[in-house]
Amino acid sequence: MDRTQKAALLSAGIGLAVTALKFYAAWLTGSLALYSDALESIINVVAAIGAFVALRVAARPADEDHPYGHHKAEFFSAVIEGALIAVAALMILRESFYGLLAPQPLDAPAVGVAINFGAGIINAAWAVALMRWGRRWRSPALIADARHVFSDVVTSCGVLIGVGAVAITGYPVLDPLVAGLVALNILWSGFRMVRESVDGLMDRAAPHEMVTQIRALISQHGEGALEAHDVRTRAAGQATFIDFHLVVPGAMTVEESHAICDRLETALGTTIPGAVVTIHVEPGEEAKGHGLPVL
Repeated sequence: MDRTQKAALLSAGIGLAVTALKFYAAWLTGSLALYSDALESIINVVAAIGAFVALRVAARPADEDHPYGHHKAEFFSAVIEGALIAVAALMILRESFYGLLAPQPLDAPAVGVAINFGAGIINAAWAVALMRWGRRWRSPALIADARHVFSDVVTSCGVLIGVGAVAITGYPVLDPLVAGLVALNILWSGFRMVRESVDGLMDRAAPHEMVTQIRALISQHGEGALEAHDVRTRAAGQATFIDFHLVVPGAMTVEESHAICDRLETALGTTIPGAVVTIHVEPGEEAKGHGLPVL
């Protein structure tokens, strides 16, 4: 089990503990907003388990049926997680609608707020850790999980404000109203997550900063070649696929051109984590003149 899988499994355990705290707070107070917050935390647990499964699949080596590996499994996890977030938001909107029709006074709001606040602190710390690891390890599944947990933190903040407003003003209608506003925020978060993950499944290019770095590396380590052109990239989970055409002098031997390719592959693989490099060598007459110059 690698580090990303361990993080996803730990996320599920933390999610269970936070969910239990939130449901207890909702039970103590009878607050619809707190209950809605707890419902979203259930989705956190399910999503973390889904991320764990996706990461295990993504870690499988390439095989005969999947010669490019299983990296995209992480994007499927993120799509599913975004859809689950949307489902949770719709559930909360439903409860909010009925709550607006018949608002109920709250019991022991101070205790419920304190418990929910503690659960929110745990979630906030965990979201920061997940996002840091997800970016460092280039894991879409962990990044999606971090965003989901962070959306839960935002939800908790809104809920705490709503419950506090009810306690101060004595207007119970604020409770379902806040729950509805929080649900709309969750729905937007889920939409963004699905959109970004589908973009990944559609072979979106690597980030602009990384593409610039890749082109610079090709230019710096392509000594002996004439130019490089048609540089293409695509990101798939923790892997970045890079392919380009390398133009060399027509009289250059296969061994010499192969040495240049090895040098380029080493430079790219060392600097770009998870780089999978494919180079198509062409003779000098294929030079386009406007390709990437090599030093």
